[in-house]
Amino acid sequence: MSGTREQILERVDRLLATHDPTVTAPEDFLGARFDAGLAWVHFPEGLGGLGLSRDLNGIVDSRLAAAGAPGPNVGLNGIGLGMAAPTILAFGTPEQQRRYLRPLYTSEEVWCQLFSEPGAGSDLAAVSTRAVPDGDTWIVDGQKVWTSGAHNARRAILLARTDPSVVKHAGLTYFLLDMADPGVEVRPLRQITGEAEFNEVFLNGVRVADTDRLGAVGEGWRVATTTLNNERVAIGAGTAREAGQIGLVADRWRRDPSVRTPALQEELLRWWVEAEATRITGERLRQQLAAGQPGPESSAMKLAFAQQAQAITGLALQLAPEEGLLYDDWTMVRPERADFLGRGPGFRYLRAKGNSIEGGTSEILRNVVAERVLGLPAEHRPDKGIPFKDVPR
Repeated sequence: MSGTREQILERVDRLLATHDPTVTAPEDFLGARFDAGLAWVHFPEGLGGLGLSRDLNGIVDSRLAAAGAPGPNVGLNGIGLGMAAPTILAFGTPEQQRRYLRPLYTSEEVWCQLFSEPGAGSDLAAVSTRAVPDGDTWIVDGQKVWTSGAHNARRAILLARTDPSVVKHAGLTYFLLDMADPGVEVRPLRQITGEAEFNEVFLNGVRVADTDRLGAVGEGWRVATTTLNNERVAIGAGTAREAGQIGLVADRWRRDPSVRTPALQEELLRWWVEAEATRITGERLRQQLAAGQPGPESSAMKLAFAQQAQAITGLALQLAPEEGLLYDDWTMVRPERADFLGRGPGFRYLRAKGNSIEGGTSEILRNVVAERVLGLPAEHRPDKGIPFKDVPR
């Protein structure tokens, strides 16, 4: 491991020597990092990696951050980096991997996720958006909703129904869609925060080449499950102690003696311990995933994150109630990137309400944990075994 570590650091230093981050454009630096195999070192060679252990990514990130190098734009392209990339790696053809991974990593192409629909949110397998074959293309019609960042996206991961004559999980296919197609219409959805970070997306006669189908026809649910598991790891995983909401509250507590009471100290300590336990659990999960894809355990990570985020943002308001009445701007804003931590406590409290919905509702994730992790009896599903076309809607 030490030899590998030294080799990785030598490669990082060569990258810094040939591409000075103080004068190299961020997009160019990230492209060079990808070409050097330092984007995701656990990815294969030629696809942004070196085929090494996932754990070595932290060494790369630390050395580059210390040199002031730009990192991938997670705020703008989190769906691409955290969800599309591992799914394309797992199921994509060599041509798809070469075509999409590099511009995804540099954020030359921003991605969004076209999964949820007005009638298929928690029950994702009930999507009704249709994809009908037409020669070597597919024609897609339908509506998607709660699409984060669609107004900034050039590409999308899409789940659509290709066979309504079979049970709902079996009739789905997964596609990579061009958001610049003239049949794609994006409309903003205003949230309780006043922003419109989410969208509804209408698909009218959108053409998708069969070469942009990810996985086999009818295996969309299997591909989508990989995406969802990676999403839940990305949402629920903090890598540093006191990262995220708990760090903001702990910092306020240390800086401002006026907010300290015994009751609030007890509450802060409780959630500090909860957040740290979740962080350590996430680290163990990432170590277990070094040679594979996330499993259903990722649902527990995301479930814990949502509960903690809502409780901790509520605690932040208890520390400074008057700050919860302040708000930057109640007019509708179309943010380029989601900013969950760089805002006031009032915004963070309101935004955290969505954490138990996005990436799978907490109720659904409890079912996943109960059935697929703990092995408890499955919940009754009246549409099980019925062709999708015959399911009452």
